[in-house]
Amino acid sequence: MSMQFYAPPEQVMKDRADYARKNIARGRPLVAVTYEDGILLAAENLSRSLHKVSEIYDRIAFAGVGRYNEFDQLRVAGVRHADTKGYAYSREDVDARSLANSYAQFMGQVFTHELKPLEVEILVAELGVEPENDQLYHILYDGTVVDEERFTVLGGDAEEIASRMEQAFQDRWRLEEAVPAVVGALSGPDRSLEPAALEIAVLARSNGRRAFGRIGDGRLAEMLGDRPMATDGDDPHPPTDGVPTSDGDEVA
Repeated sequence: MSMQFYAPPEQVMKDRADYARKNIARGRPLVAVTYEDGILLAAENLSRSLHKVSEIYDRIAFAGVGRYNEFDQLRVAGVRHADTKGYAYSREDVDARSLANSYAQFMGQVFTHELKPLEVEILVAELGVEPENDQLYHILYDGTVVDEERFTVLGGDAEEIASRMEQAFQDRWRLEEAVPAVVGALSGPDRSLEPAALEIAVLARSNGRRAFGRIGDGRLAEMLGDRPMATDGDDPHPPTDGVPTSDGDEVA
């Protein structure tokens, strides 16, 4: 006679949440913060080709931490969702709130019904016409959506980094002020992060309709006071669609 095992639903949910949190915490952290001209997104990322921060649509960006192949599949799905909605209706109808809700429904469904939850946290950021309209939607592994203000932190050591950001944050600060503060919050007092170990992007009102732009190592080094600016080919408008660049299971 076979023995049947029973686990109460609350224990199953707790085990799934613990599993997801533990693996997400292994990922290198990411910070998004508002500044005078828009939204700054900064991630600790040693890879030059596997991006944790990307453009979704004209004024919308995506960021993720955790298992790379999982959050990059979410990114691609978001690009296709935005392109389809913009084509069927108008570009102005593509907004971060509806995209965040779609992500939340999918991630919540996986968390509740699948054996393994998604080991990711993601961010959907939208640039407003005015600073007070900027939006940051932080979506957790279980589909919970947190509507953040000023800044948010994803990934490992989030509480410590958020505490440092709380102390450093200035309302309507310039990009040149925000970047060193964010990098300092990411690195902490006991280590330093070189430009090559960082991925920095912005949604900037001054960029026009295509608001997304990346900050290359040369300009970043100048902002951090490391060396003069180099002509490193900052790419303000990288490709936004396509298949994931890796199907591996690395935690980013």
